[in-house]
Amino acid sequence: MNDAVSAIATRIDHVGIAVPNLDDAIEFYRSAFGLESVHEETNEEQGVREAMLQIGDSYLQLLAPLSDDSPIGKFLDRNGPGIQQVAFGVDDIEAAGDQLRSAGVRVLYDSPKIGTGGSRVNFVHPKDCGGVLVELVESTGDLH
Repeated sequence: MNDAVSAIATRIDHVGIAVPNLDDAIEFYRSAFGLESVHEETNEEQGVREAMLQIGDSYLQLLAPLSDDSPIGKFLDRNGPGIQQVAFGVDDIEAAGDQLRSAGVRVLYDSPKIGTGGSRVNFVHPKDCGGVLVELVESTGDLH
C-alpha cells in the first residue's frame, strides 16, 4: 500500500453517479433502496444539479448535467449513466494535493474548488488511478 495515499484518505466520502434526470434518479433510489435525499443543490461552476443520499457514514451522490457541454453532460454522452467518481475524505485538502503531487500523481486543480455543501474539493487524474476519477473532499461539516 502507498503510505502517502493511506495517510491522507480518511474515509470513503461518497460515490458519484451521473444521471440524465435528477428527480427520476432520486425517486428510483428512494423506492428501490429506501434512500432519502438529505441535501440538494445546483453548482453552476461545475454545471451540475446534485443530490446527496445518505448511506451510513457515506453518501451516494447523484449528478445531473445543467447542459450537454458540462463535465457530467459530456460523461453521459460518452458513457451513459453510471458511476462517475469515487470520493475520499481528507482532513487537509492542500496537504493531500501536495503529497499526491510529490508522489507524481496528477491533481487537476492548483487550488481546491467549492463542492457540495461548501466542502473543498479537488480531483485526481483518472489515468493515474486506473481509470477512476478520484475526488478529494475536505468537509465543512454541513453534511458530515
